[in-house]
Amino acid sequence: MDVKALLQLMRPKQWIKNFFVFAAITFSGNFFNTKILYLNIVTFILFCLTASSIYILNDIVDIEKDRCHPDKKKRPLPSGRVSLKAAIILDILIVFCVSYFSYTMLNIKILSILFIYLFINVLYSFKLKNIVIIDVMIITFGFVLRVESGSLATGVQVSPWLFLCTILLALFLALNKRKSEIITLKDKSGSHRKILEEYSIEMLDKMLIIVTPSILMAYCLYTFSSVQSKTMIFTIPFVLYGIFRYEYLVDKKNVGGKPEDVFGKDIPFLVNMVLWITAILTIIYLKL
Repeated sequence: MDVKALLQLMRPKQWIKNFFVFAAITFSGNFFNTKILYLNIVTFILFCLTASSIYILNDIVDIEKDRCHPDKKKRPLPSGRVSLKAAIILDILIVFCVSYFSYTMLNIKILSILFIYLFINVLYSFKLKNIVIIDVMIITFGFVLRVESGSLATGVQVSPWLFLCTILLALFLALNKRKSEIITLKDKSGSHRKILEEYSIEMLDKMLIIVTPSILMAYCLYTFSSVQSKTMIFTIPFVLYGIFRYEYLVDKKNVGGKPEDVFGKDIPFLVNMVLWITAILTIIYLKL
């Protein structure tokens, strides 16, 4: 058994998306509360496993289509490094573990959130991913569930403005992902992913014209309404640079199809993100 291939099938690189689970505890000033932090870490791990179960399901469903994709054909399933039977068994095992540990270590509310995430993504895998606009809305809803799971696990409320920022940022990433797929696959985009026939570069750019400035506006409104509003506004330039840098990378480097590569490999973007997080933590926890 190729353990490395099984781990790759779970796509650990994409677990970075699940750090949205820490939004509530971080922005509420409770990050150093060890009891709450423990519950948040457990929720994060369970959400990573839940997301992996969906990634495996998607790979099972799209195995033939992925063999036509220049990058995805190298994944464990389409390349043959993991058998279809092994992938199905692993997926069932992950779902069982998530169900058991979320109920015994956390509570029924978290279990419900994880089941909702599983349910909508199963629908996505078999039907909703082929419905224009709904497909990116489902991706967005997944990020909202991540933030809500962190809130429910810790009992910490999340600002409505942060929820709005999450929705808009997720839309921004999803739309850029579709744009990158069209650019990468060109005439073969429809054969790989049917929904790409419903989109065009021009259409996606028009949507991004609406979503992109809305992210900045929502974040500005959050900083204005926060307890440390006078100092939180100094974090706005980091958000603005991050948006501009991401758009640059999508247009010039065509990396929007893999957001995890932007977050983990682009040094200017990574430095900006670290500076933004440092500024946020300094302002909130030192009460500047």
